[in-house]
Amino acid sequence: MPVTLTSVAQLAGVSVSTASRALTGHPSVQPATRTRVVEAAANLRYRPNRMAAALRTRRSGLVGLVVNNLWNATFNTVAETLQSWGAEAGWQVLVCTTGGDADREAAFLDTALDHGFDGVVVAGSGANHDRVNALLDAGTAVVTTNREVPGARAPSVVLDYRRAAQLATEHLLAAGHTRIATVSATDAVTSGREQHAGVVAALAAAGLPLLPDLVHRGPFTTEFGRAAVTALLAHPTPPTALLVTNHEAAGGVLPVLTGQGTVVPRELSVVMTEDEPFFGWWPPRLTAVDNRAAEQARTAAELLHAQLDGTAAPGPSQRLVEPVLVVRDSVGPPPR
Repeated sequence: MPVTLTSVAQLAGVSVSTASRALTGHPSVQPATRTRVVEAAANLRYRPNRMAAALRTRRSGLVGLVVNNLWNATFNTVAETLQSWGAEAGWQVLVCTTGGDADREAAFLDTALDHGFDGVVVAGSGANHDRVNALLDAGTAVVTTNREVPGARAPSVVLDYRRAAQLATEHLLAAGHTRIATVSATDAVTSGREQHAGVVAALAAAGLPLLPDLVHRGPFTTEFGRAAVTALLAHPTPPTALLVTNHEAAGGVLPVLTGQGTVVPRELSVVMTEDEPFFGWWPPRLTAVDNRAAEQARTAAELLHAQLDGTAAPGPSQRLVEPVLVVRDSVGPPPR
């Protein structure tokens, strides 16, 4: 049978109410009494009934995190950063990976609502604004990040994707490139839409048009990356520079460059967005735009905490995280 609080109180020689106050850190309990109760609980391997506590306090101690996957460096960093925050702030962070499937994401958000999660961070599909708003209406703290969720009333934290693409494009322009190819996502997602706009803006500022035949936009898959870069390398007039803003596609782009013996940067300059450790190990080390995933997660935690302790400003808001260009070895002048 499970050990009860009554058992702990009997072993410590105190009342049940005193045992409860001792285990929850109430200041009215004398230190010696608290020590005796804590030792009794440890000896009996007592575990509090979290469901009963949730009914009393209206707090479950649970925070959910929705991400598309955990192999992407951004999602991995967001998960680890929020887990660390939860450990320090007293919340258990439960992570759900959805593969970007909006229905799987919706099912988890429904579970969070049904089980009374205290908060949820949504770094996922960009859909399910109705679920986000239902959680808010139920008193759950919610923050969206990574992608905008149109129609959601929750505060959001996103990278300044447009600025990220501008930084990368301006870096290639400064090296003398005018035939710049892009492998990016579609307008269906925030990053695809904003980063494409950033490329267009940077080219326009330099007096250059966008070259449609050098633009490949598609899904977040390695297969798309392989197909896109294969087509670009086979172009009658190949690009002299490549900007990959579709992070998942990068896993298809790089093996093709290596397999075809493309010499970077002598034959093709390359810039990635959404920096991750192995970009600094790839020969040559890849120039990238750091999306500062840990800062996004810390800001999301700050906004979540403000809702949980009742200090949040009313209404939706958006925080933009400034990207940083990390210059390495993969950009040089155009080949002659």
